[in-house]
Amino acid sequence: MKLSKRAQLINPSLTLSITARAKEMKKQGLDVISFGAGEPDFDTMINIKEAAKKAIDIGFTKYTATSGILELKEAIAAKFRRDNWLDYETGDIIVSTGAKQSLFNMIMTLIDPGDEILIPVPYWVSYEEMVKIAEGKCVFVKPEKNLKIDPIKLEKYITSKTKMLLINSPSNPSGVIYTEKELKQIAAICVKHNIYVLSDEVYEKLIYDGKKHVSIASINDKIKELTIVVNGVSKSYAMTGWRIGYAAGAEEIIKAATRLQDHTTSNPCSIAQKAALEALNGPQDHIKKMTKEYTRRRNYMVEKLNSIRGVSAPKPDGAFYVFANISELFNNQIKGSMDFCKKLLDESHVAAIPGIAFGDDQSIRFSYATGLENIKRGLDRFQKFCDLLNK
Repeated sequence: MKLSKRAQLINPSLTLSITARAKEMKKQGLDVISFGAGEPDFDTMINIKEAAKKAIDIGFTKYTATSGILELKEAIAAKFRRDNWLDYETGDIIVSTGAKQSLFNMIMTLIDPGDEILIPVPYWVSYEEMVKIAEGKCVFVKPEKNLKIDPIKLEKYITSKTKMLLINSPSNPSGVIYTEKELKQIAAICVKHNIYVLSDEVYEKLIYDGKKHVSIASINDKIKELTIVVNGVSKSYAMTGWRIGYAAGAEEIIKAATRLQDHTTSNPCSIAQKAALEALNGPQDHIKKMTKEYTRRRNYMVEKLNSIRGVSAPKPDGAFYVFANISELFNNQIKGSMDFCKKLLDESHVAAIPGIAFGDDQSIRFSYATGLENIKRGLDRFQKFCDLLNK
C-alpha cells in the first residue's frame, strides 16, 4: 500500500496520543492522573441539553444549509456585536464541525502551495499539520520571555511569500493574552503588508484577574477586512463533543469556505446547531462559575509548580493550561520534553503533554481542566519525580 505524500507528511497528535496512552494504562488498573485534557471537566448546561432534546422530538434531524441554520448565524452575529464590537452579516459567517474545521477551512481556502504562514511559538499542535495539508510553509515566530511575540520584531519574518498570520489569544498552550496595544501594533504591520490574519479566539471567555479579550478584527476596518475570526461553543459552554465552531470574515472568503465544506462534511449536526443556538442566547452565568473554579485551580497549580526546583511556570491569563519550563531537569537520559513526559507517565503515572508538540521542547503543558484533588495528587507525584531528577 502506498499512501499519498500528503498523508505521509501528517504527524499524529501528541496530545491525543499521550491521552490515549494514559487511558490505556487506566484500563489496565493503574492509577493514572492526567493533565492532558483539552476540554472542560464541567457538564453541558441543562438548558442546552433540553434544546437538543426538543430538536430531536420535533424532528429537526435533516440536512441544513451547509453554512449553518439562519437562526444560529443570527445569534453568532449578535454575539460578535455584543462581546467583540464587530458587525458581521449572516452571509459573513459559516458554522462548521468544531472550531478545528473552521480553521482548516480558512487555511485551505486562502493558502496556496508555497505560501508562508507566520505562527507564533508556542502554538496549538494542529496548526502546523493543517498548513502541511495545504502545502503551505510554516514560519515560526520566536516568542519573548513572556511567551508572546514582539510586534516590532514580527516584520523581520515577513517575505514576499507571506500570506497569513495565525494568532491565538487566549493561547493554547501558554494561556497568554495579547493586549489591545499589542494587537494594534500587529494589525498595523499586517495592514502594511496586506497579510491575512486568522484569529483563533475559542478561549475568549476563559480569562482571569480582570483581564479582557480583544479581537484583532475590532481594531479598525482595514484589519477587519483582512481578518477571519474563529470561535466556537466547545470551551466556554463545555460542549466539546457537540462539535460546533464558526468563522466570520469577508463574504467572498466565507462563500469560498462554504463551497469547500459543501464537498467535505456538508452541514454540521442539525441537533448540535440547535444546542449551540441555546448556548449563545441562553443564560451565561455558568461561565463565571467555571472561571472562578479555574482560577482556584490555576493558582494552586502555578504556586505548586514554582515551588519545585528546576521548574518555572508563568501564570496564564486565560484558557486552562500552565506551560511550565522543565529544561533544567534534563539529563543524559532525558534530552527533551518527549523523553520527560514518557518517563513521567511510565514511572509516576502522571500524564502531561510534551512541549515539542507546541514547538517548544523546553516545556510541558499541564491542563487544570480537572478536579482540584486530582491536581493536588498529580502534582505531589510530579514533585517526587522532579526531586529524584534533582538528586
